Amino acid sequence: MTSETHKDFGRIGIWSGALHPSRTDDAGRAAIAEALAELDELGYGTLWLGSSPSPEDAAEIVTATRRITVATGILSIWNHDAAQVAARIAALDPADRERFVLGLGVSHGPLVPRYAKPYSAMVAYLDELDAAAEPVGSGRRVLAALGPRMLKLAAERALGAHPYLVTAEHTAEARTALGSGALLAPELTVVLGTDLDLARTTARGVLSRYLQLPNYTDNLLRLGFTEDDFGGGGSARLLDALFALGDAGRVKERAGEYFAAGADHVALQVYTAGDDGSALPRAAWRELAEAFGDEL
Repeated sequence: MTSETHKDFGRIGIWSGALHPSRTDDAGRAAIAEALAELDELGYGTLWLGSSPSPEDAAEIVTATRRITVATGILSIWNHDAAQVAARIAALDPADRERFVLGLGVSHGPLVPRYAKPYSAMVAYLDELDAAAEPVGSGRRVLAALGPRMLKLAAERALGAHPYLVTAEHTAEARTALGSGALLAPELTVVLGTDLDLARTTARGVLSRYLQLPNYTDNLLRLGFTEDDFGGGGSARLLDALFALGDAGRVKERAGEYFAAGADHVALQVYTAGDDGSALPRAAWRELAEAFGDEL
């Protein structure tokens, strides 16, 4: 991969699980449209559509924006037929298609009844994308990769990797596994606010659901955390390693740790202290855009 390709992503992106037009009513669609227009203007490089987006939602979002790169973060390979995904991407206007990146993941065993041999399933899915009537080639896709095998596959068969719920230390290990050329775009969850006790409470509410998923806990154990760190929604050291907690200046410092570890791009998933994640945190997005400034 080239540095020119990486520039399409920018340095800082926004990861959001709330931008699903198909899951809301007319008022919700209007709110999403307003948020998209603002994100397009704020200067973020990439908008990551979280919480298992559908191809239709992704197509609607990329069509509704004009500048920002749009990526799925992450589309589950178990939920969507590869040929149909490729056909939906091919139906996009060519200019919109150039701004779209297909992020793919194997999800989690507890969430997928037919979950089996995830690595082999991903290889087969990539083969199907390559064989589609209108292929989605390696230059337009990224993989949700945590472990060494999937990271190696991300370097060989995609632009690179989009790891979720990872530390800066994992980012350094991922960079070694990927090599110097592949894209490395980790997600970093932000809880913005000056009340650190409230921020930690909010972060534990976010983290607790992920601590039920073995792919994440196994990865954290590989990084040196213990089962004791998983109790009560996460120990203080686990929260501090996985989240950016504090004001915009602290968020900028934490993102810098991931860049120093080898990230090309950091995708910020933003909460405000006390928020349950259901709202679009537009004020926080504005505050962070101002703090990062030209570094976006």
